[in-house]
Amino acid sequence: MDEGRGQYLVMVPWLAFGHLIPFFHLSVALAKAGFKISFLSTPKNIQRLPKPPDDLTALITFVELPLPHVDGLQEGAEATVDLDIPNHDYLKMAFDLLRDPFRRFITVHSPDWIIHDMLNNWTAEIAQELGLPFIFYSVYSAAVLCFLGILEPENGLTAKWPDSPRALMCPPPWIRLPSKLARLPHEANRAYRALYLPNESGLSDIQRFQQGNRGCQAIAIRTCPEYEREYLDVLNKYLKPIIPVGLLPPEKREAAVEGEWVEIFRWLDEKAARSMVFVGFGSECKLSRNAIYEIAHGLELSNLDFLWALRKPKWASDDGSDALPPGFESRTTGRGVVNMGWAPQMEILAHHAIGGSLFHSGWGSLIETVQYGHALVV
Repeated sequence: MDEGRGQYLVMVPWLAFGHLIPFFHLSVALAKAGFKISFLSTPKNIQRLPKPPDDLTALITFVELPLPHVDGLQEGAEATVDLDIPNHDYLKMAFDLLRDPFRRFITVHSPDWIIHDMLNNWTAEIAQELGLPFIFYSVYSAAVLCFLGILEPENGLTAKWPDSPRALMCPPPWIRLPSKLARLPHEANRAYRALYLPNESGLSDIQRFQQGNRGCQAIAIRTCPEYEREYLDVLNKYLKPIIPVGLLPPEKREAAVEGEWVEIFRWLDEKAARSMVFVGFGSECKLSRNAIYEIAHGLELSNLDFLWALRKPKWASDDGSDALPPGFESRTTGRGVVNMGWAPQMEILAHHAIGGSLFHSGWGSLIETVQYGHALVV
């Protein structure tokens, strides 16, 4: 893949915007290098993606694969953001039914490479059947791959998947560098159940992960040696060629806000440089009442000016009046604004008044925040 001119790639991300967006950014980067891209996803997801730069539209084609119906999957849901976590398994079942449409597309178009995601065990199987080279692209950091478990041990080394929740409560034995990372018992139990035990789709996420990487030509990771060289070194000891593709931050753009955000940005303009914290837990992170109230309490005690982009919780009333502690907004008038709904996150992070960001530790949000040099509160 050293020479992009004339090479044709097919991108197949998992149906979550924490995956779709990094695959889109990688597509843009590869198109700039001269690769021709077909980006496969469902119609609704493609409609919600950003538009490629005008000079790259001839190189990036979006291909719609309608999502088949599965009993238990909410009508109109095509991405994890549309669902509560317990229903993600039904989305995986529907995703698996894209196998035949994918096979037909690949057979007709015969790409030079397939770049696929962590849950795409069937795209790997089809690529191998047709003799097409494929690459796993991790939208997670190298550190996450290390702590999840080595994907496909090679070179006679004996690293393996965690075999119990207890194994997640200390650094895995193959990580020799100093680390205190560990999960508390309730976190370990939840993570082990979610990742390592079979779900309604018939496979565990880790089984999909492993099958999807068996036979791949390389593993590309959205990271760079400057950020996590030690973890890349761990992966390089165990795995196939590792390609750090860079952090691929979204391209900076001029603020183009509208509606109520015009007034909010005028308010931001009056604040001192780097004096405020932006609070945003993304669209996928569903916060409980207790969690939101604790965050609000902490913001109130901090005495910092803040802008909070809060997705209205499902447990809140229709008008959202009970989504925050009683009296919180009146007590923080003048130094804090809470907006419920869509937020122009990149424009907010780019504003001179923002100096730090409180968020859910998502890798994509971290990359967006780091590019502006903000303090991370995670």
